[in-house]
Amino acid sequence: MPLLECNIDARGKAYRLRLGFRLLIIGIIISVIFFLAGVKLGLAWLAPAGAIAGGAFAMFEGRTGWCVARAMGFRTPI
Repeated sequence: MPLLECNIDARGKAYRLRLGFRLLIIGIIISVIFFLAGVKLGLAWLAPAGAIAGGAFAMFEGRTGWCVARAMGFRTPI
Protein backbone atom coordinates (compact mmCIF):
# COMPACT_ATOMS: atom_id res chain seq x y z
CA MET A 1 0.00 0.00 0.00
CA PRO A 2 1.45 3.39 -0.97
CA LEU A 3 2.31 5.85 1.76
CA LEU A 4 -0.42 8.46 2.42
CA GLU A 5 -2.94 6.83 0.11
CA CYS A 6 -6.29 8.65 0.15
CA ASN A 7 -8.54 6.81 2.63
CA ILE A 8 -11.30 9.36 3.42
CA ASP A 9 -14.08 10.79 1.30
CA ALA A 10 -14.96 14.44 0.61
CA ARG A 11 -17.12 14.67 3.73
CA GLY A 12 -14.26 13.48 5.93
CA LYS A 13 -11.83 15.86 4.26
CA ALA A 14 -14.13 18.84 4.85
CA TYR A 15 -14.71 17.81 8.47
CA ARG A 16 -10.98 17.51 9.18
CA LEU A 17 -10.22 20.84 7.53
CA ARG A 18 -12.89 22.61 9.61
CA LEU A 19 -11.73 20.87 12.80
CA GLY A 20 -8.10 21.74 12.09
CA PHE A 21 -8.90 25.38 11.41
CA ARG A 22 -10.90 25.66 14.64
CA LEU A 23 -8.16 24.01 16.72
CA LEU A 24 -5.53 26.24 15.17
CA ILE A 25 -7.52 29.39 15.97
CA ILE A 26 -8.25 28.20 19.53
CA GLY A 27 -4.55 27.43 20.09
CA ILE A 28 -3.53 30.85 18.85
CA ILE A 29 -6.12 32.59 21.05
CA ILE A 30 -5.00 30.63 24.13
CA SER A 31 -1.35 31.46 23.32
CA VAL A 32 -2.12 35.17 23.08
CA ILE A 33 -4.03 35.06 26.38
CA PHE A 34 -1.17 33.22 28.08
CA PHE A 35 1.37 35.67 26.66
CA LEU A 36 -0.59 38.72 27.76
CA ALA A 37 -1.20 37.20 31.19
CA GLY A 38 2.53 36.59 31.61
CA VAL A 39 2.30 32.82 31.98
CA LYS A 40 5.82 31.44 32.24
CA LEU A 41 6.95 28.72 29.87
CA GLY A 42 6.10 25.34 31.32
CA LEU A 43 3.41 22.70 31.36
CA ALA A 44 0.62 25.24 30.87
CA TRP A 45 1.91 25.99 27.38
CA LEU A 46 1.34 22.37 26.33
CA ALA A 47 -2.38 23.11 25.87
CA PRO A 48 -2.02 25.78 23.18
CA ALA A 49 0.95 23.99 21.61
CA GLY A 50 -1.07 20.77 21.41
CA ALA A 51 -4.08 22.57 19.94
CA ILE A 52 -1.93 24.24 17.29
CA ALA A 53 -0.07 21.04 16.42
CA GLY A 54 -3.27 18.98 16.39
CA GLY A 55 -5.04 21.56 14.26
CA ALA A 56 -2.20 21.67 11.78
CA PHE A 57 -2.16 17.88 11.57
CA ALA A 58 -5.94 17.71 11.09
CA MET A 59 -5.64 20.25 8.29
CA PHE A 60 -2.86 18.14 6.74
CA GLU A 61 -5.12 15.08 6.91
CA GLY A 62 -7.99 16.99 5.32
CA ARG A 63 -5.82 18.39 2.56
CA THR A 64 -4.17 15.09 1.65
CA GLY A 65 -7.25 12.93 2.18
CA TRP A 66 -5.33 10.60 4.48
CA CYS A 67 -6.40 9.75 8.02
CA VAL A 68 -3.87 8.25 10.42
CA ALA A 69 -6.57 6.42 12.42
CA ARG A 70 -7.94 4.77 9.27
CA ALA A 71 -4.43 3.93 8.13
CA MET A 72 -3.99 1.99 11.40
CA GLY A 73 -7.20 0.03 10.72
CA PHE A 74 -9.70 1.91 12.90
CA ARG A 75 -13.05 2.76 11.33
CA THR A 76 -14.01 6.39 11.93
CA PRO A 77 -17.66 7.47 11.58
CA ILE A 78 -16.86 10.38 9.25
